[in-house]
Amino acid sequence: MGNVISIRVPPEIKHEMDKLKGEINWSKEIREFIKKRIKEYKKRKALQEVIAYIQTLPEAPKGTAQKLVREDRDSH
Repeated sequence: MGNVISIRVPPEIKHEMDKLKGEINWSKEIREFIKKRIKEYKKRKALQEVIAYIQTLPEAPKGTAQKLVREDRDSH
């Protein structure tokens, strides 16, 4: 079994949750939401690291992309 956490919600939200208790498994919903947020955070952090790495790379000389595309087209 896992660890237990508790959160405070306004009484109105708790009342609405109680009305939907038989239809929605709130524990499961909250666990899935937390997992999703962690996954999104890790993706965002990895993207930021990649962007930071790319920014440290030197720029290609002007016209490099054009030259490479032309070479690729000519090779076919």
